[in-house]
Amino acid sequence: MKNMFTRILCVGVMVFSFGCQGDTTDDSVNAIISDLKAAHAPDKRVAMWDISWVDGVLIGETNLPEAHRELITKLSDRGIDYTDSIQLLPAAELAGNIHALVTLSVANIRSEPKHSAELATQALMGTPLNVLKKEGSWYLVQTPEGYISWVDAAGIALKNESTMGEWTAAEKLVSTEMIGAIYDSPSSGQMISDLTAGNILVKLEETASHFGVLIPDGRKGYVSKDEVLPFGEWLASRELSDDNLIRTAKDMMGVPYLWGGTSPKGVDCSGFTKTIYFLNGMIIPRDASQQVHEGDEVDVSKNWENLEVGDLLFFGVPAEEGKPERVIHVGMWIGHNSFIHSRGRVRISSFDPEDENYDAYELDRYLRTKRIRNKQTAHLWSVDRLIQ
Repeated sequence: MKNMFTRILCVGVMVFSFGCQGDTTDDSVNAIISDLKAAHAPDKRVAMWDISWVDGVLIGETNLPEAHRELITKLSDRGIDYTDSIQLLPAAELAGNIHALVTLSVANIRSEPKHSAELATQALMGTPLNVLKKEGSWYLVQTPEGYISWVDAAGIALKNESTMGEWTAAEKLVSTEMIGAIYDSPSSGQMISDLTAGNILVKLEETASHFGVLIPDGRKGYVSKDEVLPFGEWLASRELSDDNLIRTAKDMMGVPYLWGGTSPKGVDCSGFTKTIYFLNGMIIPRDASQQVHEGDEVDVSKNWENLEVGDLLFFGVPAEEGKPERVIHVGMWIGHNSFIHSRGRVRISSFDPEDENYDAYELDRYLRTKRIRNKQTAHLWSVDRLIQ
C-alpha cells in the first residue's frame, strides 16, 4: 500500500512539474513577444506586430523582419522549441507588386477593408505607398508617414520594383491649385480627373499653355500650366517661411472638417496641420497624438510671447494620477494671439478676450506647444523623398 501511494505521489509530482515547465515556457515566450512589441511596434498605426504563441507555434503577421529575427534568436538562445508560422509582410501572394501609386486626386484609406469602415487617413495622387497584403479588392498599405490602413484597388496602381523605378525616374509635375482638373485636350474638353494641391503627375509633353500628363494608372490628359509646377521648381519654392505657412493655411479657410481627411477637400485637425506642412515641403506624422512627440517644446504655461508662426498647439485632457495626458486636437500658430485649426471647418481662433475670434473652449483645454519647423528626424522629413 505504501509503495502504491509512493508511485502515485511520484507520478503526480512529475505531471505537476511538466505542467509548470510548460506554463513557464509560455510565460517566457509571451514576455519576449510583448517586449519586442514595446520596443519595435509601440504604435500599431505605423507598425504591425500581431504575434501569438499557441501550443508551441508562433502565429500571426508582422512587417518588421528585424523584430522577427530577434524573436527567433531569443527563442533559440533559450533552447525553446517552436514552429514558426508567422507571415512576414509584404505577403508572398503579391508576387513582387509591393509598391503602389495613388491614382485618384484623393484616395480614402480605411481602418478595415470595406467602404463602411472608419476613414483612417487619405493620400494624394502620385503618392507612393508600400503594399503589405491583399484581401478581396482591398490592399493593406503604408503611407510615406508610416500609417497602415486599407485602400480599395480602384484608388491605386500596383507597381513592382521595375515599374516603380520607371515612375521615379520620369519627369514630374505638382498641382499647385487647391482644386484643379485634367482634361482630355488642351481646349478643356472632357474632364479626365479632378486635382488637388500636392497631386503628382508625370510630364509627357508641353504646349504653349498646357502640359500633357500621365496619371499613375495610365490615363493621359492635359493640365493648364497655371495649375502645376515642375517638381524640382515646386520643391525649391517650398520654404517654411511665416508667409508661406500662413498663406497655405488661409487658402483652406472654410474647408469642412472631415474625420480622417488630409486634403483641401476636407480635413480633420491633424490632417490640416499635416497638409499645411506637406504643401510647404515637409512630411510630418499623421495624428495629433503622434505630432505632439516631435520637435521642441516651447510652451506649457500659456506664454504666447514664446510662440512663433508654424508652431503646433496641442489641446486635450491633462494627465491625472493614474491617467496619462490625452492629446485630442491640434492647430497652428499664426501670430497676434491667434491660431488656425480645423474644428467643424478650418477657422481662426484667438486667445485674446477682446478679439472677435476669441475661443475660450480651446483655451481651457490647451496643453502645450511644439516647434517642428525645419527639424529633420526619423518622422520629420522633406517631400523630395516621395520621388526617390
